[in-house]
Amino acid sequence: MIQLRKRGLRAAVICSEAFLKLGRTQARVFGVPDLPLILIPHPLGGLLLAEVQARADVAVPQLLDLFREEGR
Repeated sequence: MIQLRKRGLRAAVICSEAFLKLGRTQARVFGVPDLPLILIPHPLGGLLLAEVQARADVAVPQLLDLFREEGR
């Protein structure tokens, strides 16, 4: 994602709340401190399909907002 972002392409990382600090740190370390992080509830592993869908339902509006903002 970082390489895509550095090339000027729209890119984001989906991460759960437990990894938000790590995601921000990694983005900064790799030179893309403005890399968007799409936040979903933790955990993601070991969930039923309906629970994964609920995480997607949280992520999709954030992704659409990101594309709307960057499209301006």
